[in-house]
Amino acid sequence: MGAAAIVALLIGWLPFPASASTLATRPAAADCVPSVGPGIPPPANIPSGLPGFHAAWYGQSGYPTLCPGGRSTATVAYYNSGTRGWTSGKIGEVAYLGTWEPDPGQDRASPLGGDGTQGSPATGWPRYNRVALQPAAWVGPNQVAWFQFAVIAPQVPGTYRLSIRPLIEGAQWMEDYGVFWYVTVAGTAPVGALAPLPAKWPSRALEIGMTDGANGAAALRATAPFAFRYQYLAGGVNTGKGWSTWDADAQFPVLYIKESASNRITPVLTYYMVRHSAPGNAMEESAGDLANLANASTMAGVFADLKLFFQRAGTQSATTVVLHVEPDLWGFMQHQNGDDPAATLVQVAATGMGDLVGLPDNASGFARAIVKLRDTYAPNVLLAYQLSLWGTTVDPVVQDPTDPQIDALAARSASFFNSLHASFDLSFAEFADRDAARSRAEGSGVYDPWWYPDDFARNVRYLARFSTLTQKRIVMWQIPLGNTKMRAENNSWNHYQDNKVEWLFDDPGRANLSAYARAGVIAFLFGRGGDGSTCACDAAGDGVTNPAPINGNARDSLSADDDGGYFRERAAAYYAASPMPLP
Repeated sequence: MGAAAIVALLIGWLPFPASASTLATRPAAADCVPSVGPGIPPPANIPSGLPGFHAAWYGQSGYPTLCPGGRSTATVAYYNSGTRGWTSGKIGEVAYLGTWEPDPGQDRASPLGGDGTQGSPATGWPRYNRVALQPAAWVGPNQVAWFQFAVIAPQVPGTYRLSIRPLIEGAQWMEDYGVFWYVTVAGTAPVGALAPLPAKWPSRALEIGMTDGANGAAALRATAPFAFRYQYLAGGVNTGKGWSTWDADAQFPVLYIKESASNRITPVLTYYMVRHSAPGNAMEESAGDLANLANASTMAGVFADLKLFFQRAGTQSATTVVLHVEPDLWGFMQHQNGDDPAATLVQVAATGMGDLVGLPDNASGFARAIVKLRDTYAPNVLLAYQLSLWGTTVDPVVQDPTDPQIDALAARSASFFNSLHASFDLSFAEFADRDAARSRAEGSGVYDPWWYPDDFARNVRYLARFSTLTQKRIVMWQIPLGNTKMRAENNSWNHYQDNKVEWLFDDPGRANLSAYARAGVIAFLFGRGGDGSTCACDAAGDGVTNPAPINGNARDSLSADDDGGYFRERAAAYYAASPMPLP
């Protein structure tokens, strides 16, 4: 059949009208009506006769809206635009559709379908990372293959994405790698349900990242396929030292985003500008933050600075960017003024910015202003709220509360967030801002900063409760890098011990990681919170060190990194064993 006849046939068959066989197979709830949108017709022109194996997208069925647990059959057509045919059953010549980036990632499992392995649901795919096999025994040059596959709706309402790309198994990936499906799951999440992933979240696996400055992405990616890197935006909005002065024309975030994207890493930028702004920068942190929030001139500068960031980040619309907004600030608000955000004065509409007219001058107005600026200037940016565990004035870990007390504390934290009435995409949380051994050396001894199994269990319970009550997934951030394995970690400056890395990534059965993933955690970002704590770098400038062992840390250093190279080793081993699919 000639190409013109195939086009006519395809156009006649589109737009893939919905039928009983393509929609949910289980009874729908009264408030859920499944449907399939119109199909997407082929392009006007397609390549042909390219030497070797090649494919060109040729149309697809529409995006479905399903009830939780409902199924749909998707169809995509690919035109063989090469000079070699595709032969079923022959490795090196057989064509498949494979999972691709950004969701769920190349060769990753998807919650929308699979073969029941690697955490994927059993929907009849050839494998968890192979969506469909070529439908005919032979697909020759200038012929069209109609791939079909089943998708299933997760139980939690939301929007899910499945990206695919054709490949010749055992030989090569082929072209047209921007093909995807959006699957909308209708309804309201049941009480206690796991929160959905943000619509633009770049992975369906539990990922690792770490702090990384400008021009470091390639070196970072060379040690392990890290999915994230993060960098502070700091310096204050009225000091002449803020991030907008770091590069000409305030290009620092643009360059950081571009560099990250070119190395297949999602950039995370921690916006920490209120603390460093005048006049509050001359005060103790909590008082200084609250004073700046109440200062109309300072806040006008903050909102102008945020708008500038979003304008710059918005120029990189093809790249998902995470903006982590003002760590500690939300905790200070709750700690000082209680669980009602309206009790904290923040100059918002009073700053006179046109974008913010009508917003209240309180913490809720502040949060909603950030969302409004993002929505206006940078829809590619995901906004992350900072969950400060101590905002309630009771630490749910080190103060050893009971399970009912933990649940009550998490409910208060969730109530504060929900009362902001701001559509942040996810929440960040943290274990501690420094290594436990350093906290022991500097602390009062009232609380033991070292984490034991019961402490991790309390942390998981608290996070899970917060996540379900807010319906936001969580990223653990600025995780201490100390360990108890390497001789380099002798509890001296830059070489303090901790156990977070080994708890999470030296657990062969991955039980500890699984507990956090079931609690709603989707990524772990490592980095020290200040000078003196352990770094996965040679911050001490002392090269490879192997002092006398203490506390059983008998392993020789693998590199000049101050942690003895342990974190990078564990990260590489995690990815080599395949990242864990998210529930």
